[in-house]
Amino acid sequence: MLVRMRIYSTLARRVEDLEPINDGKITMYTCGPTVYRYAHIGNLRTFLLADVLRRALRYVGYDVAQVMNITDVGHMTDESSETAVDKMLLASEDEGLAPLEIAAKYTEAFIEDSTSIGIQPADEFPKATDHVPEMLELTAKLVELGHAYPAGGSVYYDVSSFDGYGSLSGNTLDNLRSGHRDLEMDPNKRHAADFSLWKEAGPFRLMKWASPWGEGFPGWHIECSAMSMKYLGERFDIHTGGNDLVFPHHEDEIAQSDGAVGHRVVSYWVHGGHLNLAGQKIAKSTGNVIRVPELAGRGYDPLSFRYLTFQTRYRSMMDFTWDAMTAADGKVKQMRQRMAEWSLAAQSASLSAEAATLDARFRHAITEDLDLPAAVVVLNEVAAAPISDGDKYALVASWDAVLGVDLERNARQAYEPDERVLALLMERDLAREAKDFAKSDTIRDALAEMGLEVMDTPAGTRVRPRS
Repeated sequence: MLVRMRIYSTLARRVEDLEPINDGKITMYTCGPTVYRYAHIGNLRTFLLADVLRRALRYVGYDVAQVMNITDVGHMTDESSETAVDKMLLASEDEGLAPLEIAAKYTEAFIEDSTSIGIQPADEFPKATDHVPEMLELTAKLVELGHAYPAGGSVYYDVSSFDGYGSLSGNTLDNLRSGHRDLEMDPNKRHAADFSLWKEAGPFRLMKWASPWGEGFPGWHIECSAMSMKYLGERFDIHTGGNDLVFPHHEDEIAQSDGAVGHRVVSYWVHGGHLNLAGQKIAKSTGNVIRVPELAGRGYDPLSFRYLTFQTRYRSMMDFTWDAMTAADGKVKQMRQRMAEWSLAAQSASLSAEAATLDARFRHAITEDLDLPAAVVVLNEVAAAPISDGDKYALVASWDAVLGVDLERNARQAYEPDERVLALLMERDLAREAKDFAKSDTIRDALAEMGLEVMDTPAGTRVRPRS
């Protein structure tokens, strides 16, 4: 049975009930990394938002399809200037590698770092360089519809053609115009606030493609519009990203996507807050970068950083300190040890009333706009709760499907079922689901003959060596 989920919509500026386009199914697009440098923990906090949201949705019964793009071309140093340089090319010059080699290097590092903090892979990882034809097609369509215009070998989006421009960020065209003192900064633009869909390639440009407007390369914003609609269709449920992407990136995405198809494409825009260190946003530009390998190098489990982020609401600014990191690491390791101890207790087939109340509180927290701080409070109450150790283990093991902190690690290391045992566990769960209790009992007896104690839990059959 599906549980109601509520989430803060940046566009609506309020927490709303999540109403999927298709019952029981959620489609989600996540703005992924720009792979010209290593990701830092500030970047990764944003991607944790998408991961926890997807885990929570699946936990309460939704089927979720997630797409995360890889930006390997077109990300400018300054989106407002036509003289801006692609960051991929800057990295290429710095390291003496071809642009696609740069992209491959940092994509691999991003996947490794994401995995280290428990981020599950998206269902699709489309690369910008593999989807230039779709970007060209979308750009041509916007020109045809009067939302864009070619000029000087480039193509620009005419923001005055889209009535809803500024609705996501709260910007107005008048404010945007007043912010552009130099209206001649690009003589090819009709309006200072117009942005590029396609850029003319200069003579020294390495990454460029043929187009109806001459050789060039895509603007940053057109990539996500083209790839999100290719993989998720002209209507999808959720688009996630960091607060820094609200304007101009996501504002321009809305103008492109909605302008091309004539209706609202994304139902819910969900954004995560920044991560600060010593009062300053963690960013490559400020130089106060901390990477996941540095956490491990200092003796911390990278998953403890994941747990640390749960203590601040996802859409709020968060301060990172090493003292807080130490405390989070200690808490995670303590909980794993307790789970190993609780795993030795007998477990019943159903939770006690007191345990069920804790479970309901946890579920309410994660479904009420991903209130992870409240969920962590419930988690921390389990140790002292007047419930059996078996119920404690069952609760925390179940919740970890959302938390993703590997809280069963110590218990699992104490006993790891082999492939034969795992196959029998799966077969027994299927038999119980089909109410074939005779077969279920036969498998229980077979496991017992192998020296294993069989426990029926809300999460399925579990076994441990008989003491």
